[in-house]
Amino acid sequence: MAKVSISLDAGLVVEVMVLAGIGSPQDAIEAIVRDYVARGHRTEARTGLREQELREVDVKPREPEG
Repeated sequence: MAKVSISLDAGLVVEVMVLAGIGSPQDAIEAIVRDYVARGHRTEARTGLREQELREVDVKPREPEG
């Protein structure tokens, strides 16, 4: 797997470590990112059908107004 290096505010990383209860900065940030992605997938699974219906409505041509 490819790795990405980024710089983060140390205070922010420490806060994430404390909130997540994880001792390693790398592991703490990775856990937060994985949780964020998983939450997005769960949201998509719950709302996917509704969003698809809305997209279909948006695609249909509008009636001329006036």
